[in-house]
Amino acid sequence: MNPIEILATLLGLANIFLLVRRSIWNYPFGLLMVTLYAYIFFGAKLYSDALLQIFFFVIQIYGWWAWWRVGGNEHKVMVERLTGPARIAWVAVIALTSFAWGTAMHLYTDASFPWWDATVAMASIAAQILLARRCIENWILWIAVDVAAIGLYLVKGLTLTAGLYFAFLVLCVLGLREWAAAGRAAEAQP
Repeated sequence: MNPIEILATLLGLANIFLLVRRSIWNYPFGLLMVTLYAYIFFGAKLYSDALLQIFFFVIQIYGWWAWWRVGGNEHKVMVERLTGPARIAWVAVIALTSFAWGTAMHLYTDASFPWWDATVAMASIAAQILLARRCIENWILWIAVDVAAIGLYLVKGLTLTAGLYFAFLVLCVLGLREWAAAGRAAEAQP
């Protein structure tokens, strides 16, 4: 087993566990995890996922700052919801960017599974932005990403990473439930 993949997996588990709990301290674990996964995915010729880790690093810093502003270390952050038209717009943008990026990866690199990898990457970008904005829909999108990523990583022989994404899938379902309950509780307050 690759020790870098083992460490990245453990950091990922800590990151998602803290995200489910709406804890700002998820971000240090996330920053370390994405740094390691940039290396892992580049070696596996999953270039979209490797480049995605650079985006994740930047958005993790932004998310840390944004969460600190609204709640800091003092309490759990409040959740938001997208409107119906905003949800449709997010799905359309993910589909278009996935197709465009996958096509570019197919034409200009030796990427493995360029459209599959691109779809995982583009949906992950959208989910991470929604997470930083504290939108509950991030969990629904992460669930879809995890299902797609598990298959991709199994095909590429990244068994530990596929296992991590299975754990992410379970924790995302719990995260959706936790954040939905928090949203309902906030809406019920006068």
